[in-house]
Amino acid sequence: MTQPTHPDKTTRNGGSSNSSTGSNASNTNSTGNTDSSAGSNNTGSSTDAQPTDTRSLHEKYRGLLEILRGLGKTAVAYSGGVDSTFLLAAAKEAPVEELVAMTMKRPYIAQWELVEAEEFIQKLGVEHHVVELPVDEEVRNNVVNRCYYCKSSTFGYFREQLEKMGFDTLVDGTNADDTHEYRPGLRAIRENGVRSPLQEAGLTKPEIRALSREMGLPDWDKPANTCLVTRIPYNTLVRDEDLRLIEQAEYYLMKQGFRQVRVRKHDDLARIEVEPAMVARLTEPGTASRITSHLKELGFRYVSMDLEGYKTGKMDQAILKNSK
Repeated sequence: MTQPTHPDKTTRNGGSSNSSTGSNASNTNSTGNTDSSAGSNNTGSSTDAQPTDTRSLHEKYRGLLEILRGLGKTAVAYSGGVDSTFLLAAAKEAPVEELVAMTMKRPYIAQWELVEAEEFIQKLGVEHHVVELPVDEEVRNNVVNRCYYCKSSTFGYFREQLEKMGFDTLVDGTNADDTHEYRPGLRAIRENGVRSPLQEAGLTKPEIRALSREMGLPDWDKPANTCLVTRIPYNTLVRDEDLRLIEQAEYYLMKQGFRQVRVRKHDDLARIEVEPAMVARLTEPGTASRITSHLKELGFRYVSMDLEGYKTGKMDQAILKNSK
């Protein structure tokens, strides 16, 4: 299956991607309005709240650059998402003493995301290491804290490679909003001594999007995404063929103009989630018939729509409720 880039990428109205680090956000006055989905927004809305305190925003960015300058030789755990893209560009601008990006490649990472990540890295001019790793048994069994095991093994391997390379610090794109969600992977970050400069600088998702837009980063308004395992109910065996089926289904829906989309797989049933504002469009007879036909051709027996629409962490709600 050939998937060059996110199908919606060419239509987004963010900054140009031909700038290696973009303009210095610490010296700009514009806050940059944002109008895309937040990684921490669990309402299903496609709009992050716009930062209102411009002075505080740019003070935080200057603080981020100071943090980065003190890290020595630094590797960024780079996924291609908004946060790690912004962090990588900021590290290049700071600058850090020496910089590399490290990307994990596993069966549950969408191919189009890996392609986009590589394209940006090449334009930025940063050394890039793509590490192909097997699926951990706990992730394969889809246990509730699978993210911990995934991040723990990933960061552990990154650490081993960085020690051989003589690097001092491994950083990731965790931001100040991430502590408010179910994130078992945060434990792995602490255990592996990974620094989270965005969180340390107090930068939230809307602020990161605003600064990314100012800097001319191409994906400042990229919808939040997670690994494909999150489309499968907990404690259900994760098969590679199921991951490819989900990936193809979501890619098709993106090509139909649904920017924020999830295809949850329940045995042979597909449950489609789109932004609440797009639910009506999804139910249009022609659209619904076309999508249903295509997803059945891919391998689903039944195709359904979640009337509530897309909502981050929907599979985690029962866990969060039971933990209270």
